[in-house]
Amino acid sequence: MGNFVGYQCSVCGKSLRADYKGYTCDSCGGNLNVILDYDHIKKTVKPEDIFASPEKSLWRYLPLLPVQDPGFEGTALHSAGYTPVYKSDKLAKNNGIENLWIKDEGRNPTASFKDRASSILIARAKEISAEIICTASTGNAGAALAGMAAASQWKAVIFAPKTAPQAKIAQLLIFGAQVILVDGNYDSAFDLSVEACEKYGWYCRNTGYNAFTAEGKKTAAFEIWEQIISKRNSEKPLNIFVSVGDGNIISGIHKGFKDLYELGWLPVMPRIFGVQSEKSAAIFNAWAAHTEKITPVSATTIADSISVDLPRDGVRAVRAATQTNGAYIAIPDESIYEGISELGRIGVFAEPAGATAFAGMKKAIAMGIIGEKDDVLVMNTGSGLKDIRSAMIAAGEAPVIAPTMDALEEFLSK
Repeated sequence: MGNFVGYQCSVCGKSLRADYKGYTCDSCGGNLNVILDYDHIKKTVKPEDIFASPEKSLWRYLPLLPVQDPGFEGTALHSAGYTPVYKSDKLAKNNGIENLWIKDEGRNPTASFKDRASSILIARAKEISAEIICTASTGNAGAALAGMAAASQWKAVIFAPKTAPQAKIAQLLIFGAQVILVDGNYDSAFDLSVEACEKYGWYCRNTGYNAFTAEGKKTAAFEIWEQIISKRNSEKPLNIFVSVGDGNIISGIHKGFKDLYELGWLPVMPRIFGVQSEKSAAIFNAWAAHTEKITPVSATTIADSISVDLPRDGVRAVRAATQTNGAYIAIPDESIYEGISELGRIGVFAEPAGATAFAGMKKAIAMGIIGEKDDVLVMNTGSGLKDIRSAMIAAGEAPVIAPTMDALEEFLSK
């Protein structure tokens, strides 16, 4: 199993062996953290070894992962991650700060951050000989799993709310997954998928519920460390803004930075800021109340990727902010549309969840949480092509004119 040596419960602290077959703690039901053999990694790998890797995907960080390379070179399964980072002086200046980077996860094979987790989960499924892998999703996680399963000829079953954007449902179907639409929300699909996995023996990829999902998502932290932190001439922490739904992306990013810190490769822990819509703010509510107790809400945000009643990784998501001197920000849905438009003007087409992180950054600046001299990175978690309806609301309708020069001149004169 390589560097993977076991699990530890994130709630009660119980340690479990690497061959444990469950998904959550058998004592308290808490989510599990994957534990790596840090001593062995320190002895066998150095940062410069990773930086020199010719691999241009998340697999360049294989020595820091709990799975073996699954193969399938030249396919989508082997091309997730290592997404670009753009430095925008224009956006920085417009928002009163000096340095701002956008990390664009829309450049992943199925156009979202979720490809990272699905790549690792397919590798894990191969290791444990799980023939069928299943997940619940509002669209992105399902599309990622369906795409990676297609690339590796694995079988995938996806449960999704029937209200998921049609572009995301189309991806699921095109990739050949068994798609089951649920007449309910994400939480209903999640619960049904867990029951189905228990009954039929399918391998459950559900976000947060499966400890290996965070192991895929932590690779974004490794990239931020390599692409920005290792090159900055500053002892101040980088400030990272990420949208939050069920909490697994932010907890995965936190896990990646903790791995690097444990190895002695990270001089200072970044500050991590979670951003939620006011219409889906269960984790923000817990953070604001100084508790790790997550109380369900009735989520209605337009950002479907982060519309969650009961976040399944809420405890670790709260800690991602509290343990890094970060914070949670809640924003109105209207500012999400504004974020889509503003990011579009620098060539980044963000889905609503990605624009949520940007809108949270703007609010943090207005509140004085982020100052002029603070360096900031915003995660765009997916492509705007995932939700054209929201993009059209943000952009407005294009004009229609007659196909004549007179009509064009009349339009231009206005």
